[in-house]
Amino acid sequence: MAEASQTIMEKAEARFLEKQKKTVERNKATAEYLSEAKARIIKTARLRELRLAKEEADRVAEALNPAPKKKRAPRTVKKAASTEVKS
Repeated sequence: MAEASQTIMEKAEARFLEKQKKTVERNKATAEYLSEAKARIIKTARLRELRLAKEEADRVAEALNPAPKKKRAPRTVKKAASTEVKS
């Protein structure tokens, strides 16, 4: 009887250690995921700030030096080929 309770206890300990190991791995994976998500959010915010600053600088530069408008060439009316029959 003592031997049976010994193996039951060993199995219980093995299951407990396995669960504990899986919990540690799960927590590590979750921490890694959250860390990557936070880094992605920070990078996105930084890139957005840079883009907005560049757009603002472009607007200011355009306001100071407006690009000359291209003049359109006047439209010419093309004459249709004459299809009259001369006699």
